[in-house]
Amino acid sequence: MGARTDAARAEVLASRQALAGEVERLEASGRTAVDIPTKVRKAPARTAGMAAGAAFLIAGGPGRVARRVKRAVVGPEEPLPKSMLPPDIDKTLRKMGSDGAKIRGTIEREFAEYLAAHQGERDKRDLGAVLALLLSGLSRPFLQQASRRMVGRLFAGDNDTFENAIQRIRARREAGKGSDIGH
Repeated sequence: MGARTDAARAEVLASRQALAGEVERLEASGRTAVDIPTKVRKAPARTAGMAAGAAFLIAGGPGRVARRVKRAVVGPEEPLPKSMLPPDIDKTLRKMGSDGAKIRGTIEREFAEYLAAHQGERDKRDLGAVLALLLSGLSRPFLQQASRRMVGRLFAGDNDTFENAIQRIRARREAGKGSDIGH
């Protein structure tokens, strides 16, 4: 029974020591990841570029650029008219009188005829909208992955400073062990 207990105790102590090592590594990794001033001192242009790129992606810059490119290629969208009814329809409505049901039926019939006559034009416009949605849907995962990588690089620790941080943490822990008499 004593040998099994000693083996279990040794295993617990080894696990505790491994955990302490992992905690040291985690603390050092966290410290180097958020040590932005050191990163700025080592590579100011690179750090500024990554921060600007991440801000560009987070602010929706790719979508804005795509809309501007579309506007440059296709042309600006026409503004909405002040009155949604063309003058001919407005005149016709006034001539029809005050019977709302009759006017409504006439408008619905004429609108159905208009839609049937312009079906090909609508199909062409719908194809452009479908292509735009398809391209935006396909590009979104790539843009998200790129933004994650930029943020990851921005907060990634340098191996040199990471190892130095581990050494400082170990030295602090060793200095603290000397003052802890109860352990």
